[in-house]
Amino acid sequence: FNPSVRVVGSVLFSLFHIGRVAIVIYLPTVAITSVSTLNPFLVCAVIGLLCVVYSFLGGVEGVIWTDVIQGIILLGGAILVIILGAYHVGGFGNITQDALANGKIVTAEKFNWSLTASTIPIIFIGSVFNSLQQYTASQDVVQRYSTTESVKETNKSLWTNGLLAFISIPIFYGMGTVLYSFYKGSHAVTKLPDFMNAEVVGKAANTTALVPYFILTALPAGVAGLVIAAILAAAQSTIASSLNSISACITVDIKQRFFGLSKDAKQDVLLARVIIIVAGVLGTIAALYFVNTNQKETWDLFLKYIGLLGVPLAGTFALGIFTKRANGAGALLGLLVAGVVCWYIQDYTTYAKQSPFIFSGFSFLSALVFGYICSFFFKSTKNITGLTIYTKDQEYVKEAK
Repeated sequence: FNPSVRVVGSVLFSLFHIGRVAIVIYLPTVAITSVSTLNPFLVCAVIGLLCVVYSFLGGVEGVIWTDVIQGIILLGGAILVIILGAYHVGGFGNITQDALANGKIVTAEKFNWSLTASTIPIIFIGSVFNSLQQYTASQDVVQRYSTTESVKETNKSLWTNGLLAFISIPIFYGMGTVLYSFYKGSHAVTKLPDFMNAEVVGKAANTTALVPYFILTALPAGVAGLVIAAILAAAQSTIASSLNSISACITVDIKQRFFGLSKDAKQDVLLARVIIIVAGVLGTIAALYFVNTNQKETWDLFLKYIGLLGVPLAGTFALGIFTKRANGAGALLGLLVAGVVCWYIQDYTTYAKQSPFIFSGFSFLSALVFGYICSFFFKSTKNITGLTIYTKDQEYVKEAK
């Protein structure tokens, strides 16, 4: 489109990921401190500090290799929780009975198209738009593409990721089903603690700490420590990739675009590292605010946040890829309208309150449709040969100024 769209995209991306860092620091903080005597502000600050330090030192290579190790620990910990939980309740047969009796297995009624509930079609559509944002317009994933040796290797990594998603998603949902059977099913081993039981404390119940509570009360000490490490590993993996990508966007799209490359490349590297520190501190401060205000429903908060700041960028990418008429001014107006639409849905309708997945669909389509319509009010002069799907096999030639 133009430099303005690129800068706005990078700024929106950076704001989204600072918020993402805050939420991801906050979740394990709540989880761990709810079942221990540790000071939540101290835990929050330490998690943020550790991630800033190794992102600062390791760059993208540090992010990728720590992701590999942390991912293995995380999946291993989840599988261990499922196996030991199933052992305590008498096997997977009992878990299946509890799941069927209490509506924990997919039923026909969950396939309706109600916009006021998180039914399977709504969750699926919202997840598609969220994934489109992640794999096209999110630099923390795109940075992985640039580390591969060829397009073939990139494609291989994407297919591997898709396969792992089909494996990992059932594991994590299955962990929730096992813990339901452990605490509330007909084969329950023990009762849910009062501070997590909505029947006792009402809406103030916070089930974020359920998995760590199970780990610390039902697993052997050494194993419990390993699984708690898996929870922290998941947080650190996400935070490090966010910090690294914020740094890349601001350095390349703002500093280098408007102020040029430094004569000594080390100066740009130093700036990138300073940005990591600043972004990490801002994210940690926001997380401390969440701790202080005892935020609930953080998953819904994250979905609304990605719908407001993240998914519209995917709509803008689609606008550029699949249309010939779109231009920079139209794309910017489309992003603005998408923000207004999301704000309206959140504050003046019941849709987002009932199903936050609604957010993503509206924000993507708003950026795409309104960006296209608004483009008709502005003249397009830029050469786009090689920049859309219609001429993807042709080479783009930048016009001389």
